[in-house]
Amino acid sequence: MKHHYFFSNFMTVLVATVCLVPALGAQTQKLVSSVPTPHTTDGKPDLSGMWNGRVGNGGGGIFEGELTALTPFPSRRCAPNQKGCGDQTNQTVDGEFTGRFEANRPIYKPEFWDKVQDLDRNTNSKDPIFQCQPYGIPRVGPPTKIVQTANEVLLLYAAGGAGTQPADYRIIPTDGRKHDPVRALDVTYYGDSVGQWEGDTLVVDSVGFNDITWLEKGGYFHSDLMHVIEKFRREGNNLTYQVTVEDPEVLLQPWAMSPKVLKLNTDPEAYIHEGDPCRDYDQSNMSSRVRH
Repeated sequence: MKHHYFFSNFMTVLVATVCLVPALGAQTQKLVSSVPTPHTTDGKPDLSGMWNGRVGNGGGGIFEGELTALTPFPSRRCAPNQKGCGDQTNQTVDGEFTGRFEANRPIYKPEFWDKVQDLDRNTNSKDPIFQCQPYGIPRVGPPTKIVQTANEVLLLYAAGGAGTQPADYRIIPTDGRKHDPVRALDVTYYGDSVGQWEGDTLVVDSVGFNDITWLEKGGYFHSDLMHVIEKFRREGNNLTYQVTVEDPEVLLQPWAMSPKVLKLNTDPEAYIHEGDPCRDYDQSNMSSRVRH
């Protein structure tokens, strides 16, 4: 009965989403901003602001281009050349159904696809966010707010989904320094990050990660050799966020994630909620595979 309720509600949302696609497509075209790009006193584009503006009138947090295609994959766990892995997934117990709309997925070396499948099938017990671990990058996605100074940028993130993660932050130096060799070896969730300006684009280079976090939901794990490059470019009141993940240990090739375009939230009262305390689930007594 519970599964039937979830499925009915999900299909209602899905149908509504499909119906909204033409309207959203028209609205996202308006994201080409005619507002001049503000600059700081040193001539750099000013990335400061709350970047959680919405597409449409009061709609959800949909990034430009995110709903351009609604053709799901039978299974998100399959390698492109993998056989016997195309069976339809029972969507009544898989809340990650929407993840199958994204055609752009990391490509692992053949020997690691079985691990990806196992992690995905057993999300409830193996997803690190259900064990109160930080999202890490790139899974945390673009920041909700940026504070830019002459020598650094502060990236502030809203609380994660499923009530499992508090708000988080990163402080990125932009004064031209290189990676600290000690910090780069002291593996962490968000790595050792340094930024530099390439024209009007801020490029953030990060190394020194542990191997606990995932690239995305669905079992997309990484090794401690991961190297992440993030690019931030402001044009008017729009911010384009692009990420490339390199991991020669497990990935067959670098993964250039689909870019996201965020709109500036001009509400002077906008703020980031502090988030709820992380809830550590009792993994040993988990009896179902109903997904987050």
